[in-house]
Amino acid sequence: MHVDLTTPHARALGEVLSELGSWQRDGLPVQLHPGDLGWQWRFGPAALAGALRVWTANGTVVAIGLLDEGSLVRMGVAPSADQDEGLARILLRDLEDPARGVLTGDKPIVEARFGTVFRSLLRRRGWIDDEPWTPLVRDLRSPVETPRVRVETVGHERVADRVAVQRAAFDRSTFTAGRWTVMSRSPAYRHARCLVGYDDRDNAVAAATVWSAGEGRPGLLEPVGVHRDHRGRGYGTAITLAAASTLRDMGASSATVVTPTSNAGAVATYASAGFRRLPAVTDFALVR
Repeated sequence: MHVDLTTPHARALGEVLSELGSWQRDGLPVQLHPGDLGWQWRFGPAALAGALRVWTANGTVVAIGLLDEGSLVRMGVAPSADQDEGLARILLRDLEDPARGVLTGDKPIVEARFGTVFRSLLRRRGWIDDEPWTPLVRDLRSPVETPRVRVETVGHERVADRVAVQRAAFDRSTFTAGRWTVMSRSPAYRHARCLVGYDDRDNAVAAATVWSAGEGRPGLLEPVGVHRDHRGRGYGTAITLAAASTLRDMGASSATVVTPTSNAGAVATYASAGFRRLPAVTDFALVR
C-alpha cells in the first residue's frame, strides 16, 4: 500500500472538514470531529493547517491527525479503513518516527478511539494506556427538555459574555473576542453555534459551542463551561440541554461530548442532561 503523509495548505481545510464530517456515524466510537478542528480554528487557518496531518491512499483521505502541543495527536480514521492492517502499520510507523514530523517529545500520546486494527497494533507495539476519557451520547430523535435558564445564541453583540464565561470556566483559557471572530468566520462555523446562558439577574453563567457534521450525523459539544462564580446551581445541565436542542434543530442525529473520566462532576452533569455514558476509553502513550 502506498500512503502519502501531508500537511494541508490552509486553502484545503474545507476539504478536510468535509471528509472528516462524512466519517461521523451513529453507533461508531466517538473520534476526531469537524468541531474539534473548528474550535482550533480560533488560532487562525494557517495555525490549524500547520497542526494537521493527512494520510491519503490513491488520492483518498484515509486518516487525519490533529496535533495538540506537539506531544499529542488526535486521530480520525475513515470507517472504511477500520480493519486495514496495512494502513495501521503505516500510521504507527509515522507516529513512532520523530523524523516524520508528527509527534515529538519523550512521551508521545495518541488519541485513537476508532480503528480496530490500529488500536490493537498500538498495544502490541508497547503503547500503554494513558488518561481515560468518558464519551457520552444523547439521541436526538425526540425533543429535548427546555432548559431552566434563558439561553441566547451568540452574535457580535454577545461575544464579550461568551469570552467572559470561557475564561472563568477554564483557568488556562486564552480565549478572546478576536479569536471568536476568527473562528466565527471559518467554514467550520457555518455549521456551528455559540450559546450563552443567563440567570435571572442577567449574569452570563454558562456557555457552549456546538458543531454539526451535517444532516443526520452526530454533532459535538466543544467546549462546555460554567462560570466559576455560578457553579453548583444546575447551569451546566441547562446549557447542555440547550446545546443538545440546538444540534437537533440543526439536523444532528445525536449529540456527543467527551470529558476526562476523572472529572466526575462533568460526567454527572451530562448524564443529568440525558446523555448516555459509554465505556471509558484511554489515550495511548509511548515512553521512549
